[in-house]
Amino acid sequence: MKKIIFLFEFCILTLALSAQSVSLNLKSAFQKFENDPQLKHAISSLYVIDAKTGKAVFDKNSSTGLAGASTQKIFTAATAFELLGKDFQFKTRLGYSGKINSGVLDGDLYIIGSGDPTLGSWRWGQTKDSFVLTKWVDEIKKLNIKKINGSLKTNTSAFSYQAIPDGWIWQDIGNYYGAGSYPLNWKENQYDLHLASGNKINEKVKIQNDSIHTFDMNELRSAAKGTGDNAYIYYDRSVSGTIPVNEKLFSISGASLDPVAELLMDFYDALSKNTIQCTKDIGLYHRWFFQNDSSELKNIHFFYTQLSPTLDSVIYWFLQKSINLYGEALVKELAFVKKGFGSTDAGIDIVKDFWKQRGMDEQELHIVDGSGLSPQNRLTTHAQVEVLKYAKTRNWFPYFYDALPEYNKMKMKSGTINGVKGFTGYQTSKKGEEFIFSFLVNNYNGSPSALVEKMYKVLNVLK
Repeated sequence: MKKIIFLFEFCILTLALSAQSVSLNLKSAFQKFENDPQLKHAISSLYVIDAKTGKAVFDKNSSTGLAGASTQKIFTAATAFELLGKDFQFKTRLGYSGKINSGVLDGDLYIIGSGDPTLGSWRWGQTKDSFVLTKWVDEIKKLNIKKINGSLKTNTSAFSYQAIPDGWIWQDIGNYYGAGSYPLNWKENQYDLHLASGNKINEKVKIQNDSIHTFDMNELRSAAKGTGDNAYIYYDRSVSGTIPVNEKLFSISGASLDPVAELLMDFYDALSKNTIQCTKDIGLYHRWFFQNDSSELKNIHFFYTQLSPTLDSVIYWFLQKSINLYGEALVKELAFVKKGFGSTDAGIDIVKDFWKQRGMDEQELHIVDGSGLSPQNRLTTHAQVEVLKYAKTRNWFPYFYDALPEYNKMKMKSGTINGVKGFTGYQTSKKGEEFIFSFLVNNYNGSPSALVEKMYKVLNVLK
C-alpha cells in the first residue's frame, strides 16, 4: 500500500514539476517575444490552461479586450453547434401562387430562402449551381408546368435588409471576403474578375470580363514582377491597386452586389433552356434592400425544399477556410430560428447571451459580427479559452475539433486583419500534457509572416 501511495505522489509531483517547467519556459519565451522591436507599440495577450485541470499555466493580459480577427469564429461555431445542432440544415423552398391549368401556371414562381450560405457553392456536389438549378427545373417539370403567366420572385420579409454588418470597413466589403449575407445567397456571393497587365510598370491594367459586374472606375496599375496581388474591388463599382507586369490572366475575387438578382436570373435562364417560359419580367424589385410583406407568403403553395449540407459540414469549411459569409449567415440563422427574424444584431445578442448564461463576463465579449472581420470587435484570450474548454465537454466536440485548421503542427484557428494576428486552439505535448490556449497581438509593425514565426516560437513551448 505504501508503495502505491508513493507512486501516486511521485506522479503528482512529476506532473506539477512539468507544468511548472512549461510555465517558466512560456514566461521566458513570451518576455523575449514582447521585447522584439516588431512589438514596440503593440499589445499582446497569451492565456494557456491545463485542459485536464482547467488551471492556468500562463497568463499575460488575459482580461484585456483585443481585436481577435477570425479567431472570433470559434464563438459563432460553438454557439451554432449548441443551439442549432450538428445535423441542422438550412432550407430553401420553391413555391407558386395562383393555379396550374393544362400545363400553365397562372401566377408567380417563388424562391424563398432562409440564408443558406452554401446554395450554389462549389464545395459540395449537391450545392453546385448547375446541380441545384437542374434539380429545381426537374421539380417544376413534375408539376407539369410548361409556361408561367407571371414572374420569378422571392420574398425577404423574414430577414433584415442589412446584408453587411456594422463595423466592416470600406476596403473589405467589395472583395470576396467581405461578401454580405442575404436571405438568398448564391455561389458564396462572389465572382472572379479577370485582369491583364502589360509589360511596363504603372500601365493601366485591363479588365477582361465585366458581365453583370460593371466598373465605373478602373484605377488598376501594373507593378514590378513578383509584387503579387495588391488589387482591391470596392462596393461603389470601382477597382484600384496593382498587379504584377506581364500577367495575361490574373484573377481577383469580388463580392456580388446583388446575389438575389443573380440567382433569379440564373434560374430564369435554366427555365428558358428547358422551354419553360416566364411571360413577365423577373421580379427584381424583390431585392435585398426591399422589405417584403410577410402576408404574401400565405398565398404561396410550396412544393419543394432544398436542404443544405448539415451544420457540422458547414462549420468544417467555415473554420478551415475562414469563410466570413458563413459566419454572418450563421448568426442571422440563429436569430431566424430562435426569434423568427434574421438579423445580425439579434444573432449577436443570442451569441453573447449564450456565453453569459454559462458564466462568461459579458464585458469580455464586445462583438458586432459573426466572423471577426470588423476591427471594432473586442474579446479576451480568457473568453476564447473558456469557449474551447466548454466545447471539449460537448458531444459535438469531435466535429468542432476536426474543423480547426492545422498550423505549425498545432490544431488552432488563426485570425488576421490589419495590425492583428491571433491563434487559439489545442495542443498535446510529447509528454501527453493537454493545453488550451489563446494568443492575440494587436498593433504590431512590420511583416505579418515574420510576426507569425515569432508567435510560433512561443507556442512551440507547448509541444
